[in-house]
Amino acid sequence: MTNSNIAASIKQHLDQMIAFRRDLHAHPELPWEEVRTTQKIAEALEAIGIPFRLTKPTGIIADIKGGKPGKTVALRADIDALPVLELNDSLSYKSQTPGKMHACGHDAHTAMLLTAAKALYENREQLRGNVRLIFQPAEEIAQGAIEMIKQGALEGVDNVFGMHIWSTSPSGKISCNVGSTFASADLLKVTFKGRGGHGSMPEACVDAAVVASSFVMNLQAIVSRETSPLEPAVVTIGKMEVGTRFNVIAENAVLDGTVRCFNLATRERLKAALERYAEHTAAIYGATAKVEYIYGTLPVINEERSALLAQSVVRSAFGDDTLFTEKPTTGGEDFSFYIENIPGCFALVGSGNADKGTDWAHHHGCFNIDEDAMAKGAEFYAQYAWSYLQQDSF
Repeated sequence: MTNSNIAASIKQHLDQMIAFRRDLHAHPELPWEEVRTTQKIAEALEAIGIPFRLTKPTGIIADIKGGKPGKTVALRADIDALPVLELNDSLSYKSQTPGKMHACGHDAHTAMLLTAAKALYENREQLRGNVRLIFQPAEEIAQGAIEMIKQGALEGVDNVFGMHIWSTSPSGKISCNVGSTFASADLLKVTFKGRGGHGSMPEACVDAAVVASSFVMNLQAIVSRETSPLEPAVVTIGKMEVGTRFNVIAENAVLDGTVRCFNLATRERLKAALERYAEHTAAIYGATAKVEYIYGTLPVINEERSALLAQSVVRSAFGDDTLFTEKPTTGGEDFSFYIENIPGCFALVGSGNADKGTDWAHHHGCFNIDEDAMAKGAEFYAQYAWSYLQQDSF
């Protein structure tokens, strides 16, 4: 199923891959600002000989045309960084931009996909079909995938595959489960309006602080009493702004939160319950409520045949002991929009190594990756594409 020539090609480019990743790490760019990153990817593709087109405002779509007719499989890597201060002071390639950092591994994803592209291009005459390369901006704000799709990233594509470096999985292990992988990630904003006044005269007021506090306590029952225990869900209020002064009863309260789940029907039930809880809690106290529910990413639900293919690729390329089962995460991933209408799957490539200090959580200032895991990541990209295109009945 896998191709030994691809494996050999990957090995020839490992040093270049790590150097490219370190360059990106030292020069992180936030969502929709990935101008230098896009330029570096374009230069690399041009040097390989792979035709590409720039997307707006950043990002790249490229195509490798195989020597034989067949389907088209897409491989996606995200390219943006985070507004995080890097704390890895000992790294020679530490971020050179204070307050910006590749704290989630997108620098590695980009370098791995470029290396996979080299290997596939070198073996293009044997490809039974075509490979679409998607270098996507703005994943961290869940906008990039939608924009890339609007600009044609999935036109003519039959299957799509992506991956993420994962610091909580042992380095070198790979997971690609059938079904739920990442949760939907929505935003919630609730505004309560009461009636302010002097703290010594509460009878003349409607205290928005009390209303908001009651709402936060009450909404815990949405998960515990209105959601099936077989359908995981998270409802979190992470920010509350209320009041102006110690002796002034608050007139307004603004709450920000997030809602996560793996089932779209559950998602709609949660939304309806939140709106009902906000309105009824406000009514109890004589206040009013305004609820803004902002849909974010869809859940990432790996299509069965694609995930099983990915698992067989892992076994064939790296051995049975590499395959690992990572629990689904309630984190969000906008890869979900790619597999909304076409089959595909999303894998996790373990990078956690306590001896190397690469087991910090994603988005932490000490986050880093075990670069030894990148060889498997790059080959996995390429071997998945090769294996998918070899399938006659997929």
